[in-house]
Amino acid sequence: MSTKKVWFVTGASKGLGLALVKKLLANGYRVAATSRSVESLIHEAGPVSEEFLPLAMDVTSDNNVKEAVAKTVDHFGSIDVVVNNAGFGLVGTLEELSDEEVRDNFNVNVFGPLNVIRHVAPHMRHQKSGHIFNISSIGGYSGGFPGFGIYCSTKFAMAGFSEALAEEMKGFNVHATVVYPGYFRTNFLSKGSIKTSASPIDDYKSARESEKAHLNQIDGNQSNDPEKAAEALITVSEQADPAVHLFLGADASEIAHQKIKLIEEALSSNEQLSKSTLIVADQKQ
Repeated sequence: MSTKKVWFVTGASKGLGLALVKKLLANGYRVAATSRSVESLIHEAGPVSEEFLPLAMDVTSDNNVKEAVAKTVDHFGSIDVVVNNAGFGLVGTLEELSDEEVRDNFNVNVFGPLNVIRHVAPHMRHQKSGHIFNISSIGGYSGGFPGFGIYCSTKFAMAGFSEALAEEMKGFNVHATVVYPGYFRTNFLSKGSIKTSASPIDDYKSARESEKAHLNQIDGNQSNDPEKAAEALITVSEQADPAVHLFLGADASEIAHQKIKLIEEALSSNEQLSKSTLIVADQKQ
């Protein structure tokens, strides 16, 4: 297994990102890690070295991302694997979340990764190799979580552009994988990480119950280990023909199967109605 690939990991100062960075360094990979605070990266993973490059980067700033990518190429000579991990959770129904709150979530979770892709793609095209991981969520495959509609929609967006990216970059031997993690024991649901609506509406009982369950019961009791998720990403990065879709966690797999069953039932129940829209040849004028 190659131990010299250069990884570029965003959102690397905590959670899955930090677990991945530490695992990569322990296994001999070279790593550029980004966060809004370079001090937190240095504290957690060490100073600049031949193997590690901590970078302060705001994913919502296209110029800032461009500079970070350029610094990584200057430092290591290439970028082989990208992990678009930076993002945050947002709780609130579609009615109660403000335009500003929604746009903030999309700016970080959707437009941030797109900024990264825009600036790493030329390097990967020219070297005719690479792998881009976009960290979505099982909520990016199944959106039936009341109060998480906007967050889920940002993760659905990641899945959509990842599928297109896989096709667009195929001719350059560059792979794209969208990752759907289930519940991992990180600080993702902790105060200071997840954001909630500034103007909640009491009428939305199911959303309030879902919010309470996630912030009070699920947080700290997640069933999946981020260390094992990091190992899984490394394993997939070394595969010759990696899958475009990667579900991480038994819970993610179960929810995916439930969604697939739901779609199959919906297709079957309205199949004749769906086909009824076809233009019949002898009815053409």
